[in-house]
Amino acid sequence: MKIKDRPEYRSKAAVLTFGPDAFVAEAVAIMSEKNYGAAVVVGPDRKPLGIVTERDFMRRLLNKRLNPDETTLAQIMTTDLKVARADDDLLDWLRLMSNERFRHLPVVDEDGAIISMMSQGDFVSYTWPELMGRVKEQAKATFDNSPSLVMMVAGIAVFAAAVVTIFAQLR
Repeated sequence: MKIKDRPEYRSKAAVLTFGPDAFVAEAVAIMSEKNYGAAVVVGPDRKPLGIVTERDFMRRLLNKRLNPDETTLAQIMTTDLKVARADDDLLDWLRLMSNERFRHLPVVDEDGAIISMMSQGDFVSYTWPELMGRVKEQAKATFDNSPSLVMMVAGIAVFAAAVVTIFAQLR
């Protein structure tokens, strides 16, 4: 499935963006007000330069005792940015996000300008139903293709019923 095929992609609110010279205090206030966990730092062409997350605020600002009124986003943003395209495979990105431990994925257009941002939470709604569907298919295929397994399960059930009946009669 492609990222653009997810309902979450189509219904996302506008990406919260800031310029690199914006002060952390301003970004934190707006992110808090709008309940955003991340914002993309962009240049004048709306191409991502970095991302700031709550984790960046904790590790690169608070931990270093920097003043949020004097510190710019460029000073604390994550610049090793991974960006996706709307036509990219959702599961490939979910796997990479999980393996590399990042939660927010900016999505860019063909020119590299920001158009959306997906989070791991957006992808979870896809993976659980998909996983349960695969489990059901596998179970059905196993029982359909393995009559001996069905007979073994049935035999265990009959044996258990017999043991319960015998113990009940011995009382």
